[in-house]
Amino acid sequence: MATKKIASSQDGVPSDRSSSLGWKDIYQIKVTLLGTKPPIWRRLLVPSSLTLAQLHDAVQTAMGWQGGHMHEFRAGQRYFGKPDPEYRSMGMDPVENERAVRLSEVLRKTGPKLIYTYDLGDSWEHAIVLEKQLPVDPIASYPVCTDGKLACPPDDCGGIPGFYNLVEAFADPDHEQHKELKDWLGHDFDPMAFSIDSVNQMLLPARRRGKAPRK
Repeated sequence: MATKKIASSQDGVPSDRSSSLGWKDIYQIKVTLLGTKPPIWRRLLVPSSLTLAQLHDAVQTAMGWQGGHMHEFRAGQRYFGKPDPEYRSMGMDPVENERAVRLSEVLRKTGPKLIYTYDLGDSWEHAIVLEKQLPVDPIASYPVCTDGKLACPPDDCGGIPGFYNLVEAFADPDHEQHKELKDWLGHDFDPMAFSIDSVNQMLLPARRRGKAPRK
């Protein structure tokens, strides 16, 4: 059940040179993992000019995913990701190139959601909502996480039902899958754990080099 590490985007831009890059504004977005109760979420400040490929990298890092699975974005009836000629032959919806579309093109005002799905098998759906449009801080670095709650589920745990079964099993030493799931994961799992400092430490390479961080 091993997953590969997330690969960085090739079209990143150095975020510690915001004033020279001509960025017009910053989006405050909230990313919520749908189906979780209480909600697992992160609040991020990102340039509105990020490509969806760059946004994918930022969401992966902020949430805590490992990046070993396919993903896609959906805005209304439009789908974005890594185009594959085989999609059409399989009757799947056409996918626009995520490297050619910027966040500001699909999320123009507060309210409407951009849906980001990671792992098309486990189907982890995230709602991305624009909360505010802010002026660029010329001395700030982006992207940055400003808030959030709860730990991200482990990759490959079986979607929302599998995640909550894992949480229950970890909390109960007498659960029939307690040892099995601990052995599979290889470490303890605290569903309440979340650290803004840790997330921003992971995002730091993106802010320094303009590339997605490798975890």
